Amino acid sequence: MAEENYMKEGISLYKKGNYPAALTYFLSLPDDCGADSVELAYYLGLCYSKLKRYDDALLYLEQVVTASYDKDNNPNQDRVLQCRYLLAVIYCLSGRKKLADFELNKLLDTGYKPASVYASLAYVAWEQGKVDLSLDYYEKALDDDSENPTALNGLGYVLACEGEDLTKALSCCKKALDILPESAACLDSLGWVYYKMGLYSESKKFLNRAMKADSSNPIIVEHLQEVQKAEE
Repeated sequence: MAEENYMKEGISLYKKGNYPAALTYFLSLPDDCGADSVELAYYLGLCYSKLKRYDDALLYLEQVVTASYDKDNNPNQDRVLQCRYLLAVIYCLSGRKKLADFELNKLLDTGYKPASVYASLAYVAWEQGKVDLSLDYYEKALDDDSENPTALNGLGYVLACEGEDLTKALSCCKKALDILPESAACLDSLGWVYYKMGLYSESKKFLNRAMKADSSNPIIVEHLQEVQKAEE
């Protein structure tokens, strides 16, 4: 009960989306407060992930995964799988593709959220220049969940970049944007498809919306510059 009382306020702050305050609270807990160390590492890892402090997040998420090996019957297996998935995503974002691939394949072995895992594997393959493998993974993701926006957007984007089946690329990206109408990634992908189709006015419309949503994204900036060059 004491452990729950110590963690309760921080968990409440986290669930409300106040990640900086939650992080501050968890870090302020004294070592002898009685809070479970794995539980604390889990929430610290989540907070750092939400705040995009990925190196710090890795430290705590890895603690949760490692601790699971010390228990024959881990009561929080879903939590461990969630941490594995976050580790894989962070490894992807930080360019550690082999580690990401390892974690994602471990997740597939457990049957954890296959559509999300396949979509992440597709992204890793694309970053490694393995286009056919990327397309195959995106298709597998959509076989499992035809409404998965990450897979729809990823498939559409890769097809557009490769200049393959632009009609399918357009359909996938439109569907992804319908699901996530404010997503900078989805707006950018749809704008890029229109560019590849030679529809520059439509392309600029969606790329400009993508810029408003994420003005610091270098890929969106590059895409807009390409459209502007094409119009000259």
